[in-house]
Amino acid sequence: MFKGKKYQDSAKLVDTSKLYDASEALALVCQTSKAKFDETIELHIRLGVDSRYADQQVRGAVVLPNGTGKKVKTLVFAKGDKAEAAKAAGADYVGAEDMVAKITGENWFDFDVVIASPDMMGVIGRLGKVLGPKGLMPNPKAGTVTPDVARAVTEAKAGKVEYRLDKTNIIHCPIGKASFGAEKLQANFDALMGAVIKARPAACKGQYVKSCVVASTMGPGVKVNAAKFGA
Repeated sequence: MFKGKKYQDSAKLVDTSKLYDASEALALVCQTSKAKFDETIELHIRLGVDSRYADQQVRGAVVLPNGTGKKVKTLVFAKGDKAEAAKAAGADYVGAEDMVAKITGENWFDFDVVIASPDMMGVIGRLGKVLGPKGLMPNPKAGTVTPDVARAVTEAKAGKVEYRLDKTNIIHCPIGKASFGAEKLQANFDALMGAVIKARPAACKGQYVKSCVVASTMGPGVKVNAAKFGA
């Protein structure tokens, strides 16, 4: 696969055989982020679990102290007082059956997070086939199915991210933008790593964090020394 000159220049700065301290890795990722736009910095964590088993699932959500740098659009499924509370909290879209019709009829997906009060799950169930593959289906573990929809909206806007395993037992999660600088990214990195380590399943034996890589949208990956996390 062809890589552009900027990528090749950036790659020369990274020692692929080295496991960097998190602070050093994040500083290097910022340094190698050379695109004309503000690149997203992602954390990729390979875990020593098997996602095929229910008792080895790792999933949850955490509010990053410095946010993600992205403006988040929220869609809330709620009625009555809860709908009013969601609007007051700054939800971009609030509705019920009307929103189901809009999504299924117009193929409308102008939102980043879907939140629902528990009594709306019967309504939302009809959207499982379209929201599920996009990772947008509300889930109690992620805090997106909750009686307190207003709080969920506030947290989503503040930079709450959901982490979950893919089929290869890796978690991919944004931790901010290159413009944040290493210090702010470090605080977000620590918050996400702390949440993932806390979520270690009891069924996981042996080494939990197998490897850890940080990378910008267009830049090379930088390996982080996972042994430091005592997991």
